[in-house]
Amino acid sequence: MPNPNVVVVIEDDVDIRSLLTAILEPAGFVVHTAVDGLSGIDAVRRTDPAVTTLDVSMPGLDGFETARRIRAFSDTRILMVSARVDATEERLAREAGADDYLTKPFRPRELRARVQALVEPGPPEDE
Repeated sequence: MPNPNVVVVIEDDVDIRSLLTAILEPAGFVVHTAVDGLSGIDAVRRTDPAVTTLDVSMPGLDGFETARRIRAFSDTRILMVSARVDATEERLAREAGADDYLTKPFRPRELRARVQALVEPGPPEDE
């Protein structure tokens, strides 16, 4: 079972990585960061986060391949964060294993709400 207050942020841009951390830590999350897909996969293995935020455009492994690899071993909820505003990109993200998709720029309140919604289990689907 994932750690409910742990988030892994996988983002190659230092400013956005810092912003995500600055938004999530005051909301009560322990944030672990990674600068690329491979180190992000390692961080997810080590910390078993409830949520992983994942940039789509990264050097080396892109966000789609990173999500597929994480899905192979983890139930972490994945929030893809991308500057790409495109229905095809969002579909590809979901096919790769993302649970939600947020476009940049985003409002801090929206990011917190999306992460919180992923952490809190909803009602069973058949109710």
